[in-house]
Amino acid sequence: MVMLGWKAGPEQYDPLELLGQAIAAEKAGFESINMSDHFHPWDPAGQACNTWTWMGAAAARLKGIEIGTGVTCPILRYNPAIIAQAAATVDRMNPGPVYLGVGTGEALNEFPCTGNWPGYKERQDMVRESMELIRLLWSGDEITFQGDYYATRKARLYTAPRRNIPIYISSLVPESAFFAGYYGDGLITGTSPPEVMKAIMAEFDAGAREAGKNPASMPRQIECFVAYTDDEDAAIKAYKQYWAGTMVMAMYLQNIYTPQMSARNGAIAGTDTVKARVCISRDPEVHAKFAQRFIDAGFNRVYFHCAGPDQYEFIEGYGRDVLPIIRERNRQYVAAPV
Repeated sequence: MVMLGWKAGPEQYDPLELLGQAIAAEKAGFESINMSDHFHPWDPAGQACNTWTWMGAAAARLKGIEIGTGVTCPILRYNPAIIAQAAATVDRMNPGPVYLGVGTGEALNEFPCTGNWPGYKERQDMVRESMELIRLLWSGDEITFQGDYYATRKARLYTAPRRNIPIYISSLVPESAFFAGYYGDGLITGTSPPEVMKAIMAEFDAGAREAGKNPASMPRQIECFVAYTDDEDAAIKAYKQYWAGTMVMAMYLQNIYTPQMSARNGAIAGTDTVKARVCISRDPEVHAKFAQRFIDAGFNRVYFHCAGPDQYEFIEGYGRDVLPIIRERNRQYVAAPV
C-alpha cells in the first residue's frame, strides 16, 4: 500500500497548536508525519519552533504513527553527533517508527546561526560525512571518528535507538538525486513539472543501483500542497502569506537568510503560481486524482500539506473523504519497507 502522510507546518503554527494538529492527524488516519526543521520561517508573520524539542513532545503524545524530519540539515548549525542523539531519543519515545530526513539546507536557517554558507558541493560533502557518523553512532558502539569536517573521540550514545532509523535524502533537482539514491535509504522531494520528477526518479534509481541497492524497494516521498476547501481566495491568501518563498527556486540557491528577504523573494509568486502548485477543491475526487499523478510516477509515500484556511477541517475532512479513495485505488501497490 501507498503510505499517506501529513506535513506539519512549524513555519506557520505555534508549537502547541501544531501538537494538537498532529494528534488530530493520527486520529484522522494519516500514517506518517513529516516535520520541517527551520530556524527562521518563510515569512515574518510565521513561527519557527525547535523541531527536535517538538518531536519529543509529539512522540510522548502519539499512539503509533510514524514521525520524521522533512528535512533536517545535519551540518553547520547542528553537529551530526547531536542529530544522532536527538533522533535516537525520539525513536525511544515514539511508539511508532521514526525516520530521519536530511538535506543540504537553506541559508534561511544556517547563515543566521553561523554566519557561514558554503557552496553546494561542500555542503553535500558535509552531509555525506554527517550521515556516516550518525549511522556509526546509532550502533551504540564507542566511536572515534576523524573526517574532513567532523571528529569524535570515544563518543557513544548510551541511549541508542531501539530500531533501525532510515535516512531519507532531500532532492529538489535531478542533479542531486543520484546522491540521494547512492547514500540514502530513500528520497524526499516536492512537486515539480512531470519531466523534472521523472528525471529525479531516474537519477535516484541510478544512484541506488550503483550502490548495490534495489530502487524498487526504496521509499520515495513527495510533499504536495493542497487545500480541501471551496474558499479558493482564503486558501491562496494563506499560501501567499506563509509559503510563497518556497515557490521560487532562488530561495534554495541564494543567500536569502531572513524572513523579510524570503517574503520579498516570494512576492513574485502570484495567484496563478499558487493555483498551479496547490490542489484547491472541495471535491474528494479532484484530490484523489491529484495524488494519483505522483503515485503513478513512482512515489510510494505521499504527504499532504495544507496552509489553511482551517487546518483541523482539512485534517478531518481529508481523513474522512480523500484518504480512503486513494487507498482503495492503490491496494495493488506494495509500500516500500521503512
